[in-house]
Amino acid sequence: MSSPSSESGSSAALHDPSPFPLGATVVEAGTRFAVHAPHSDRVQVCLVDEDGREQRVDLPDFTYGVWHGIVPGIGAGQRYGYRAHGKWNPRHGLRTNPHKILLDPWGRQITGGVGDGARLLAYDGGPFDAMSTVDSLGHTPLSVVTSTGGNASQRPEIPWENTVVYELHVGSYTAGHPDVPEHLRGTYLGLCQPAVLEHLVQLGVTTVELLPVQAFLTEPPVRERGMRNHWGYSTAAYFAPHPAYAATPGEEIAEFRTMVHAFHSVGLEVVLDVVYNHTCEWSVAGPSLSWRGLDAPGYYLLDHHGHDIDLTGCGNTIDGASPIAVRMVCDSLRYWAEDMGVDGFRFDLASALARPRGGPFDPRGALLTAITSDPVLTGLKLIAEPWDASGHGYELGRFGVQWAEWNDRYRDSVRRFWAGRSDVRELASRLSGSEDVFRRDRRQPAMSVNYITAHDGFTLTDLVSYRHKRNEANGEHGRDGSDHNESVDHGVEGPTDDPEIVAARDRHVRALLATLLLSTGTPMLLAGDELGHTQHGNNNAYCVPEDVPVREAWPLGWQHADLERLGYVRGLLQLRNVVPVLRRRRFFDGRARTDGRPDLVWFGIEGTELDYAGWHDDSRRTLQGWVDGSGLGTTTRAGLRLPDSSGLFVLHAGGAATVTLGGPEWYRDDIVCVFDSGTVDGSPVDATPLPVGSEFRVTGPTVLVFRTANPLG
Repeated sequence: MSSPSSESGSSAALHDPSPFPLGATVVEAGTRFAVHAPHSDRVQVCLVDEDGREQRVDLPDFTYGVWHGIVPGIGAGQRYGYRAHGKWNPRHGLRTNPHKILLDPWGRQITGGVGDGARLLAYDGGPFDAMSTVDSLGHTPLSVVTSTGGNASQRPEIPWENTVVYELHVGSYTAGHPDVPEHLRGTYLGLCQPAVLEHLVQLGVTTVELLPVQAFLTEPPVRERGMRNHWGYSTAAYFAPHPAYAATPGEEIAEFRTMVHAFHSVGLEVVLDVVYNHTCEWSVAGPSLSWRGLDAPGYYLLDHHGHDIDLTGCGNTIDGASPIAVRMVCDSLRYWAEDMGVDGFRFDLASALARPRGGPFDPRGALLTAITSDPVLTGLKLIAEPWDASGHGYELGRFGVQWAEWNDRYRDSVRRFWAGRSDVRELASRLSGSEDVFRRDRRQPAMSVNYITAHDGFTLTDLVSYRHKRNEANGEHGRDGSDHNESVDHGVEGPTDDPEIVAARDRHVRALLATLLLSTGTPMLLAGDELGHTQHGNNNAYCVPEDVPVREAWPLGWQHADLERLGYVRGLLQLRNVVPVLRRRRFFDGRARTDGRPDLVWFGIEGTELDYAGWHDDSRRTLQGWVDGSGLGTTTRAGLRLPDSSGLFVLHAGGAATVTLGGPEWYRDDIVCVFDSGTVDGSPVDATPLPVGSEFRVTGPTVLVFRTANPLG
């Protein structure tokens, strides 16, 4: 195929005095287009009609590396892309190829998918060979001009210390929900349905974290196996909602806004899982869909030979020190916050965003600094996944004071303890907010996002039912997914009808949930864990066969929900809500305060305070913690003081045993058991007031909560 003709533009664009904002903006005279392409000597906006016919219009102005101009008569709904003309010098990262029509990096809507993937390759032969002359039009998605945004609804503004995060997948969550109309299942509007909102509110969570909803495409290696990316960690457009989650094709922007309004109306926050660390273009051997054809050296980390520096395991890495990358990410975040109304963001592989030139992590890197100093973004919830896919990218606890972080040390420690493989030293640190990780002088306990399960890994049901992953369905011969899960099967791998094994698994799950929801820090639940959801041992359910509809991919089993477990989780979150000491703004001191009372004391099964030998006895399977909440001074948002929340927490991971209840020497009153994870609903077997030092019998792995008998008002 010949090179696109220089005479292909059939109409002229008007001059435009400013290169900003980037993207397509509807104005009185038509639509102004502005695209960053600093290495190009010519850029055309390509207007494509419903029959696939293309009209090319040269952008007349070039300012600060941006090509821009106004195309008269063009409005919302117009499909478009860009063709960039310039040097082909892949060894220096320049892959400018006018035969490839490119998505607008600032485009707010996309349409269409990938046809023949080979036509999207910018090279002929190998990635560093000659430029391809095969045209990609008709085989690549297009951007769509959109109108201006709407008004965001009033944010709930849940304080960090009261936050309970609930991670869900838009497509899977309502795909099998019997109370959601069939045509709305697996969509943004499906999440708005009364039964769904009622479930979330009654459960007691405050903040819904959505797996990626920025428009994504399946990466080439997955597509070649006949699979489709399900989770969405393969972004194609950072400003566009994923179109497959729309109930009505083309209405994804309006429907997303409707969803956010609905969540806010019942007091729930919306946090987006965002993937700014890499794109769907994969490595230099991958397609030229957008960024690579416009400014690969500006958007990506490249080595001296033009190869991508891969810190993400996904073929490429966005350069968080590049001005255009920083602008793109911050513009995108502000758009989702201001125009779409979301309340915060969880940043996938966040350490990769702050490794200039691929080197060591810098918490004061350009992109992280820009985010936390932005007047819009600084007031939102910011959550980092504090690692990347390289051997040097694990940075838990090193982000700035405004960042919360996923705490995988919490996950692993709690899993090991309840599997009978952990020491009490590590567990005590995790239960009390991980001060050793987040440092008292800089952070708050709520910055530790505690979790036991997440989208990446086993569900809670599978964690106690499988020792080994079952990932063959992913098409990678079982090589994908973690091999180190700290999981158990209680004697049988997978499903079983054995009543003793079923009871042991249920008890194990209840202990895990109680630990999570009663720990200091911000708890995060994986959607479906409260229902007993299983992925049949798959601990990396990121893909499905290409022909599987979105609404049939890993659906939650609402019709087979474990109602006892659901009620148990609701009760736990109610308990957390009425015990202020669990929602501390400051770390425990563990030392005597001005009143002579320490706010945290640890005991062993014997009821005596743990000494050096006790802390280092790795055979211990029981840990007791006395927390004194009398000096918290905690108040409600209306300024009313909350009651004393002192009491004793007991975690026992062994078999049947007698626990001598620990307590401080100064406490002379009784304590009352208010929670027992050994029962199916958490109700205590014995609520008789008991003095500290009493013996209490447990029949197996158990979490107990005792409150002071006469809390202060």
